[in-house]
Amino acid sequence: MPTHIHRFGSRFTEQVAVKASDGRWLKKIGGGHEMHRRLATGGVALCAAVALTLTACGSKSTSGGGGEASGGSGSAAATGLTITPLAQIDTSGKEVPTSDAGQAVLPSALGNAPCPATNIAMAGALTGDNSALGINIRNGAQLAVNQHNAANPNCKITLKSFDTEGDPQKATQVAPTITGDQSIIGLIGPAFSGETKATGSIFAQAGLVATTASATNPDLAKNGWRTFYRGLANDAVQGPAVAKYMAGKLGYKRVCVIKDDSDYGVGLAKTITEGLGSAHDASCDADVKSKERDFSAVINKLSQAKPDAIFYSGYYAEAAPLVTQMRQQGLQTVFVSGDGTNDPNFVSQAGQSAKDAYLSCPCGPAKDPFKGDYTKAFNMAPGVYSVEAYDLATILMKGIEEGKRTRPELLDYVKNYSGQGLARHYQWNAQGELTSALIWIYQVK
Repeated sequence: MPTHIHRFGSRFTEQVAVKASDGRWLKKIGGGHEMHRRLATGGVALCAAVALTLTACGSKSTSGGGGEASGGSGSAAATGLTITPLAQIDTSGKEVPTSDAGQAVLPSALGNAPCPATNIAMAGALTGDNSALGINIRNGAQLAVNQHNAANPNCKITLKSFDTEGDPQKATQVAPTITGDQSIIGLIGPAFSGETKATGSIFAQAGLVATTASATNPDLAKNGWRTFYRGLANDAVQGPAVAKYMAGKLGYKRVCVIKDDSDYGVGLAKTITEGLGSAHDASCDADVKSKERDFSAVINKLSQAKPDAIFYSGYYAEAAPLVTQMRQQGLQTVFVSGDGTNDPNFVSQAGQSAKDAYLSCPCGPAKDPFKGDYTKAFNMAPGVYSVEAYDLATILMKGIEEGKRTRPELLDYVKNYSGQGLARHYQWNAQGELTSALIWIYQVK
């Protein structure tokens, strides 16, 4: 069982090659575990990881841990399942009509005024366990830039991408590189709530407008960062809306809440439990850790409780093996989760165990022609947050087209912006929150 340890700065990545019964060599790449933790868990953790890899290999097209996602929804397509939008809901959990994106501002129609070469940036996880979420954002923003440049050859805008691995510590090392590059006048990111919390003050001090397409922890807007603008609803909107949809429309009377240890997972779980009210059964709540892969203790607790539904608050890297092990151990309780799980990689990694799961998101579904353009450009379907990244990049470029070519000018432009995008209408209050935001409910079918 060959093992190769690679060091990147102060962090380590372990590559383990395991020979399967059919003679094939399977490779598992661990993304970002600390060395002492990996060695301490030893054979037990490795055996669990191997078992999961062998179970899922029929449908899985991304590496088990730290590799960059390669298949997008194409990976999910191998299972015959897709994440399908069901309804848009308001904060009371009631279904509401969807908005018309027919009047959306598009990057190809921003004008043709000449401008000097200008840079914007994207920061998020491009490698690591949840890299697909960052890749969705980068690709959405890149598509907008490509379409703008094709239609406006006299105003070339470049998107510079920065990999944070979704790690707050790594993000604090990347952020000064971004702010130190004076050619960068606008940012899409960071992607995750933890890394946004760790870097918000850095971008604020540099006066660099930071528009996130995905960080949803409500407390981020309470830090007084004058450069922070969130391009979707936060979890103070998502949590109560989804909770009331579960207790109302879906009729669940007993719900257990499982959360991971991320800022996102903890924050969303809090708003979900508050929104569920009497439908929340605290006696069967449980906690998991990032990179945990053996959920037998949690599943045993859930099996004894027999709830109507389980809400998982965290990311797909843990959600996929959790629901897989639930189904393998005979627990068929309805599985519900939020935007951190709402990615084709959840479906590809969980396979048929993901069937019928409900997934929420403050993000809107991708529609044609955007969906077709994205698929053609990147050989994969758009994922969660791709549309938001496209819209936010378009807003930044619209400002540039209108002559806002310094950090203070572009920051002021976003502060006062009001316009329709593909996903929604974008206008912000003084805290950088959208003045109006709704939630989407999806289901794996």
